[in-house]
Amino acid sequence: MITTSSKTKSTSVRRRLPFFSEIIRNKTFYAMMLPGLLFIIIIYYLPMFGVVIAFQEYNPFKGILGSPWIGFKNFEFLFKSDALFQITFNTIFYNIIFIILGIGLAMITAILIDGISNRFLAGAYKSILLLPYLLSWIVAEYLLYSFLSVDKGILNHLLQGWFGIDPIQWYSEPIYWRFILPAAYVWKNVGYFAVIFAAGISGISTDYYEAAKMDGASRFQQAFRITIPMLAPITITLVLLQAGKIFYAAFGDWGMFYNLPRESGVLFSATNVIDTYVYRALKQMSDFGMSTAVGFYQSCVGFVLVLVSNYFIRLYDRDSALF
Repeated sequence: MITTSSKTKSTSVRRRLPFFSEIIRNKTFYAMMLPGLLFIIIIYYLPMFGVVIAFQEYNPFKGILGSPWIGFKNFEFLFKSDALFQITFNTIFYNIIFIILGIGLAMITAILIDGISNRFLAGAYKSILLLPYLLSWIVAEYLLYSFLSVDKGILNHLLQGWFGIDPIQWYSEPIYWRFILPAAYVWKNVGYFAVIFAAGISGISTDYYEAAKMDGASRFQQAFRITIPMLAPITITLVLLQAGKIFYAAFGDWGMFYNLPRESGVLFSATNVIDTYVYRALKQMSDFGMSTAVGFYQSCVGFVLVLVSNYFIRLYDRDSALF
């Protein structure tokens, strides 16, 4: 009995080890985690306290503690705006297109690259595809302008020289930008997503493909029956992460909507989204409370969208859900 009780006590003591003892025992792992943890806390969590500015008439000289509270008046700027429907529609429309095209084309690209037997060429293709992702939208703006300029643009010269078509005023016709912006997003981001999918494909066991070859499956059948289903967890994770940012300008690519149209007011009906609208208003009024209110609204809607998306994914595959 004494032996049994002593064993029970020692087991309970081990289970109740203080947290700092756990850190000491695994100090190497916690030290490796510390830089990333500090980065997340400083960059992502500390600024969250600034959300109170959304409910204040913020004055930089008085600070958060000294600025008066005004309730929900800062939110009235967005919800009473005549452009609310237009900028909300543009934001949702483009981001849905970006999710479908970005993830879909990236998966196809990764599968095609995986089919290249020469590893050097496969690596070269990945590097070429990833290069646009490393460029800023400022650089992309000048590249696009070299193609779409009315008098000096490459595209207008080709259309005029080959087909006899008069130069097109690309920066004066909103309808074209419904296609230009998605094309620009795909050009810049597909390579990044393709590298993620390529990493997932490299983790698939070759036994599946060898068994499929023995059964006479073609490369097309292997892709649909093996590769795409095995990439489902990565695809679901990317969709969930992008769904949370659906109320933001191209998932953080604010420069695409602001820089590529070159501030052409004629194009606002097709290029103006919530982020660019708030930025232009902030430049005119310098109202920090208003911009914070819109950012808080976007964050809340994004959080709800993640919960809803995760709920439907749990219905489809419980193991693939985030929580």
